[in-house]
Amino acid sequence: MEFRDNKAIYLQIADYACEHILLGNWKIEEKIPSVRELAVSLEVNPNTVMRSYELLQNRNILSNKRGIGFFIAPDSIAQIKSYRKSQFVEEDLPVFFRNLYLLDIGFPELESLYGQFIKDHFTS
Repeated sequence: MEFRDNKAIYLQIADYACEHILLGNWKIEEKIPSVRELAVSLEVNPNTVMRSYELLQNRNILSNKRGIGFFIAPDSIAQIKSYRKSQFVEEDLPVFFRNLYLLDIGFPELESLYGQFIKDHFTS
């Protein structure tokens, strides 16, 4: 994982975990990598991963079974989508819409580009 400078690392790790859940790489109610395992694979301090996991636990995306580890909460997908959707609408869409306007990109062209993106990245 390559970290960006404009966002705290623990938030980027939380986003990374959420993407794994949404893409089905980490399954509902299954155990996820331990704090140490993920810290080693991402080459970060275990305290940073722990902070990410605690954030996701507070958002009801993860549950902690003491002595066993962290698991994906049953309602995690709905929780992730709700949180990320509001974040996207508030932070990303205004910038996106401004660029559409400034670059004179209409919705038909945008729809075509979006369709191609889905085809290239999410279909086999």
